[in-house]
Amino acid sequence: MQIVNIACWALGIVILLVTLPGALELLFLTLGSALNARRQGDGRPRNIRLGIVIPAHNEAGLIGRCVANIAASAPSPGHREIVVVADNCTDQTARLAVEAGARVLVRTDTERRGKGYALHMAFDQLQAEGFNAFLVIDADSLVSPNLVNEVVARLGAGAAAVQCRYRVANDSTSLRARLMDVAFLGFNVLRPKGRAAWRISAGILGNGFGLSGETLQKVPYTAASIVEDLEYHLRLVTASERVDFINEATVFGEIPAGGAAARIQRSRWEGGRLRMASEWAPRLLAGIARGHWRLIEPLLDLLTLPLAYQVILLLCAIFLPAPFREYAAGALGIVVLHVLVAAALGGNPWKSIRALAAAPFYIVWKLTTLDAVLSASGRGARWVRTSRDDEAGLRIAK
Repeated sequence: MQIVNIACWALGIVILLVTLPGALELLFLTLGSALNARRQGDGRPRNIRLGIVIPAHNEAGLIGRCVANIAASAPSPGHREIVVVADNCTDQTARLAVEAGARVLVRTDTERRGKGYALHMAFDQLQAEGFNAFLVIDADSLVSPNLVNEVVARLGAGAAAVQCRYRVANDSTSLRARLMDVAFLGFNVLRPKGRAAWRISAGILGNGFGLSGETLQKVPYTAASIVEDLEYHLRLVTASERVDFINEATVFGEIPAGGAAARIQRSRWEGGRLRMASEWAPRLLAGIARGHWRLIEPLLDLLTLPLAYQVILLLCAIFLPAPFREYAAGALGIVVLHVLVAAALGGNPWKSIRALAAAPFYIVWKLTTLDAVLSASGRGARWVRTSRDDEAGLRIAK
């Protein structure tokens, strides 16, 4: 009996240590999301020459739609140019981008492949041409009509970097896509909104983010991991730079509705985050020890488990002796609060809440991806393009 008690306490301590960063992070940002964030900027209006950069690898099915959509929301062509980086393409991406009205930079490098390399090339070339601000949009995306103007206004007011809302474009295609939209509302809307309210860096989500030329001069875009957006944000915060959140504008990106593509995408994201945690957590801890308190939240974010794994561990702790079951009940309550508040931010909360009925099945599916997540967390993991469900004719109603 004593051995069982010791084992239960040992398990409880492990679960506590693994899930506590996430519980603190979720509570902190969920409470922050209820506060009103003030617009940031140094008050010095600047003339902005904006390069709208679209990294693309074999995106012939969607690139024309993306360019046309952005062009419709980006007047003043003399000060804003859409630039597609055709990165190691073997299809008609470059030709179709030109036909849609974009300028194309062709990049060919079969060894150094991926979005980070494409962005680095584009930023270097465009800065040399006199561009002093940049907006990054994925090739499978649509943007709200005000997005470009909002980005220009914030960067023109002196923001070092900005991130827009990032939602799911094809949320009506499957139950999983609707559930993923709720997850995006939590990760890509509630959390950056909460950070902005607490006046800390909102984060970079890989799509719908903007950078000033001064920021790129200070922190060059040399991130090349499979989660280059997270890696670059960590470089920014350790350099004392901050990302402003634009809650008034949204970029809508396509996600796989299911199958192997969904498994690959989730494994790449979560495996990449796991690798960043192993590499950056010691650096952030060292910075905190030197008195850089702004690094506490990025560290908590890195150590926060995906919600599915957080819930599984906390449910296990419910069956452990006190005080672990009390902690687990409280931490599960934080998760529930976080999800409900996130659902309320989507404009149709009941639709989002109904989608949560599929959450138990999603949690079980997530367990089947653990091996792929661990594989994607290795140093040798390479970027792999996510296949599209309907590249030629995706219908999006927004």
